[in-house]
Amino acid sequence: MAPTERTDEELAAAVQQGDKEAFGTLVERYEGKLLRYGRKFLSTREDIQDLVQDVFISSYRNIKSFDPKQRFSPWIYRIAHNAFVNGLRSKIRNPLSLIDFDALVSHPIYEDPAEKERELADIKKMLDEGLEHVAQKHKEPLILYYLEELSYKEIADILRIPVSTVGVRIRRGKEELKAACDEIEMKQSPK
Repeated sequence: MAPTERTDEELAAAVQQGDKEAFGTLVERYEGKLLRYGRKFLSTREDIQDLVQDVFISSYRNIKSFDPKQRFSPWIYRIAHNAFVNGLRSKIRNPLSLIDFDALVSHPIYEDPAEKERELADIKKMLDEGLEHVAQKHKEPLILYYLEELSYKEIADILRIPVSTVGVRIRRGKEELKAACDEIEMKQSPK
């Protein structure tokens, strides 16, 4: 971090004092992250973009409730979580776009590009199908921990559950995902 670059918490405190440019910086820092997070809940880009804008409007309106002594990211992710869950409830008929597979799986380098594409497609399909079998209460902590790289404490704050529960849900989610992927792989294996 450059010596003159302010932390998220410093920017939020500046917004509380009326600095609108500081809020613009927060939007720049979090827009991509929140759009990516929204893809875990909703399938259409327009819905996600609309909800992310709602998150920023809500966070701006409620910035006075933010405590600059705390971390900013769990605070805004909590607002986003609520918006996306509500958005999911209202758009339940749309299928979920569950995960950014490239962020989850590292891929070996292959000589044959066509073979690589087939392999990636198989992995994506298997994980997508596998995540459909992971309970929502286990899926959310997995996404927040592995894709959004939040700490157990931050996830606990966002989901409003104890930190120990976060660990349990991540462990159970990994077990459910592994079992589902193993079952899918067995079904797809040539006999």
